[in-house]
Amino acid sequence: MRLLIVEDERRLALSLAKGLTAEGYAVDVVHDGLDGLHRATESPYDLVVLDIMLPGMNGYRVCSTLRAAGNDVPILMLTAKDGEYDEAEGLDTGADDYLTKPFSYVVLVARVRALLRRRGQHGASPVLTVGPLRVDTAARRVTRDGDEIALTAKEFAVLEQFAVRAGEVVSKAEILEHVWDFAYEGDPNIVEVYVSALRRKLGAGLIRTVRGAGYRLEAPR
Repeated sequence: MRLLIVEDERRLALSLAKGLTAEGYAVDVVHDGLDGLHRATESPYDLVVLDIMLPGMNGYRVCSTLRAAGNDVPILMLTAKDGEYDEAEGLDTGADDYLTKPFSYVVLVARVRALLRRRGQHGASPVLTVGPLRVDTAARRVTRDGDEIALTAKEFAVLEQFAVRAGEVVSKAEILEHVWDFAYEGDPNIVEVYVSALRRKLGAGLIRTVRGAGYRLEAPR
């Protein structure tokens, strides 16, 4: 899943990005409200972490502009302000949740997961089944024939891209776009490394290579 952090406190933004990346999310960071609005408008995100006090355009206006344009991405607002009126204003502009600084990182991750779970309940099932494989996107657990398989956060993120499009060809570029962040400039063959790791752990016959196109997750015949 892809997250956008719009936060002008650079140390905080980079710290959040590092932690959420370790949780298996692809994370992009911008430090200006106008940049955040542009990025959220031009690219599909699963969730936006949005500060209120921003240069260029404050978080309230970013949120209300996105909602007015019909963008329903979940928004978690962050602010140094407190008090019920500030919270009410944030929620009235269309935010889904509100967290006041200073906050616990553990709480922030729990709020992020809750918002993503809530969105999943209104869309696709959080449990994806492909043959003997069950991928629980909410609990981030994978089983094959009832036996749990331990995956790293990044391995799970790659598998999730296959599972939500089971039976379809998923290109290497699409995996890079959704699992690694916008600024990734490393070797695109990193995808092959993770696919090989998944094949070892999940067993043969589930992830097939489609030459010149990408990979396809399918139930063994």
